Amino acid sequence: MKVSLNWLRDFLDIHKSAPEIADILTSLGLECEGWEEVRPSLVDLDKVLTGKVLTCERIPETDHLSATTVDVGDGVVRSIVCGAPNVAAGQKVFVAVPGANVFSKDGTLFTIGERKVKGVPSQGMICAQDELGTGSDHSGIMVLPENTELGISAAQWFDLKSDTVIEIGLTPNRADATNHIGVARDLLAWIRYHENPEARINLPDYNNLMPQATGSTESLEVTVENTSACPLYHGVVLTGLTVKDSPEWLQNRLKAVGQRPINNIVDITNYVRIEMGQPLHAFDLSKIEGRKVIVANLPAGTPFKTLDGVDRKLFAEDLMICDGLRQPMCIGGVFGGADSGVSEATNAIFLEAALFDARSIRRTMMRHGLRTDAAWTFEKGVDHRNTLNALQRAVALILELAGGNVSSKVYAISSTLPDPAKIQTEYQHINRLIGHELSREDIQRALKAYDMGFEQETATGFTAVIPTNKPDVTREADLVEEILRLHGLDNIPIPTQIRSSMEVPQHPSPDGVRNMASEFLVANGYLECMGMSLSNSAYYTGDSAMYPIENERIVYIHNTANQGLDCLRPTLLGTALETVVRNQHRQQADLRLFEFGKVYARSGEKFEETHRFSVLVTGRHSAESWQPAAKSAVDFYTLKTIVQNLLSRLGVSGFQETVVQEAPFQYALRYHRGPQELVTFGAVQPSVLKKMDVKNPVFFADFHFENLMKAVSKNEIQFAEWSKYPTVRRDLALVLDQQVPFADIKATATRTIKKTLTGVNLFDLFEDESKLGAGKKSYAVSFTFEDPEKTLQDKDIDALMNQLTTAFESKLGAQVRR
Repeated sequence: MKVSLNWLRDFLDIHKSAPEIADILTSLGLECEGWEEVRPSLVDLDKVLTGKVLTCERIPETDHLSATTVDVGDGVVRSIVCGAPNVAAGQKVFVAVPGANVFSKDGTLFTIGERKVKGVPSQGMICAQDELGTGSDHSGIMVLPENTELGISAAQWFDLKSDTVIEIGLTPNRADATNHIGVARDLLAWIRYHENPEARINLPDYNNLMPQATGSTESLEVTVENTSACPLYHGVVLTGLTVKDSPEWLQNRLKAVGQRPINNIVDITNYVRIEMGQPLHAFDLSKIEGRKVIVANLPAGTPFKTLDGVDRKLFAEDLMICDGLRQPMCIGGVFGGADSGVSEATNAIFLEAALFDARSIRRTMMRHGLRTDAAWTFEKGVDHRNTLNALQRAVALILELAGGNVSSKVYAISSTLPDPAKIQTEYQHINRLIGHELSREDIQRALKAYDMGFEQETATGFTAVIPTNKPDVTREADLVEEILRLHGLDNIPIPTQIRSSMEVPQHPSPDGVRNMASEFLVANGYLECMGMSLSNSAYYTGDSAMYPIENERIVYIHNTANQGLDCLRPTLLGTALETVVRNQHRQQADLRLFEFGKVYARSGEKFEETHRFSVLVTGRHSAESWQPAAKSAVDFYTLKTIVQNLLSRLGVSGFQETVVQEAPFQYALRYHRGPQELVTFGAVQPSVLKKMDVKNPVFFADFHFENLMKAVSKNEIQFAEWSKYPTVRRDLALVLDQQVPFADIKATATRTIKKTLTGVNLFDLFEDESKLGAGKKSYAVSFTFEDPEKTLQDKDIDALMNQLTTAFESKLGAQVRR
């Protein structure tokens, strides 16, 4: 939120610098994110001074240039060459001194310097209206009244002030600081507490701002049907208005805080909202059919064209401001209609100031994706005791800047409005929460600085009466926060003692396992990526879904900032493929990535949040080189190798292996312990890649991190000395059916020989129907044996190999190729 210091100084007599005010605001919880000086003009008006032309003579051989001498009151007589036809001795003029930026004939800025023209020194420029940006006239220089004092800057002459605008990072709970008066009240509280207890804020007498209705009055009927969504509604009719551009001071105020001027009526409503925190809306009186204003909900699907020209369908929960024919004119508190607003032809308005329910506003705003300034203010909460004041302030400004008359009574419809909150507390509780002993006087002084009341005071505590402009202060902890931010967090001393309790950490530590896996993958050339938890539901639902998931399982969210991110991701694959596409578009197609994250699902009324861990490979197997490579591109076995090595690094073994055929994989393996999945990995379906616009094959591993943690937690570190006996290798060529995987061979071998078999490896695969028969393939498998207690003899190895051969023949139907 942008805050103008000039605007603040309208209410507070504060002479501190911008950095000092920024520090105070930050200490009060209104964090200052920066500040900038806003000048009223691109021209350096502070370097354009009033001066007097002492002499003026035509320069020979020119038809329009004159050599002048000018005094700007600083004791220096300057020589200036001027080309204006109306320059003459004795005139009072505006003089831009060297270093000033002014406009050229084509509207671009240039800097005045010292130079020679036709051999005559020129130490400045006598300015025309367009050169100062105050008009478009370039027929001659501006001639000022004879009694003009010398040395006055153009900024002073035109009464144009520079401003300093502070950018505040406003937190959602600070409804009291959505406006300049709210920020001024916070500064006032600080001044009262730290400097001057008698400081006051300068506010107008709102009750005397608006005159009574005069002359003929307009008859209008106002009805509020939904008082829960609109508990307070004020309005008044103004006639005889002239809609035109706002005066320069008002436009400058709005521009300084980032608000675009439109016309005097609309600008005043924005001005009052920014100043007082109460959104207003002006309706063209001639567009209100039936001379009725009805605040009501309309049937779902009712068409309504908003001010931005978009045709929308209303929801039944949207609160609408309607005319006598129940035609919608405005989404209450959110956005106006295209046909009922103020235009240049408007000469009478109905001015609205209302209190809308914050929850209702937020839901409507999110449903329609309309995050307007008014909705932003209402969703935080407005002070119902300020609504009528804001209306009176706006009426006074409109009558001043647009003329006209008040032509109706002030319509006021209200239901039950909240009373000021009352919070009972004790001094001991306050100091316990702060962690520091504040005196009773300091506590009372802080609350009085906020204009909070006191009731039921005792020796140990009191009841605080909270102003209605602080809807977030509802409990004792909130009250303590108000005291603490005014006293200053920096003023709370650091304790000399620290009390702590022993905590037994979880074993294994999730962070430790993550770090171990990350370090292993990074050492193998992988990069960690971080995707957003927000995703696009179109990836998972609808005819064009890349990975179809039941709609009931998707966790949808209302994201008005980006409607393309409308759900929480149900898988890490979507964000991983987005990363691939983003890199692919930047000529980075060779990727090895991993990510830790959460996935989300819905099960009836319950929500599930699961920790997952993914690994992805795509592109070339190794960097481009003159040396021949074993593989040109990564494949399934590239991923399988890293998955197995990672599980080995984490100490996870003893799992089953199952071939799976399920989306989003073209083919995949699953490692699991019974029903507990550890990881599923394989090649992503080409149809999925095509829908995501991924060019190269992608291999993806999806780890269930929570189950992985359970597996790691059961690890027991065991130590064994290195064997001093040699290992022995034997090979077998096994002819098997095509559907028998190598995993079955390895499992059969390890079950048959448990003590001495230390390794099983596939080193060749042969397929030839003419030599092996239809549906057959030949595995060349090596077996490594080692006995920790003796050297294995040939007869021992032969016996072991016979056991293996018998097991393969009986259990797998294998034939041993001799």
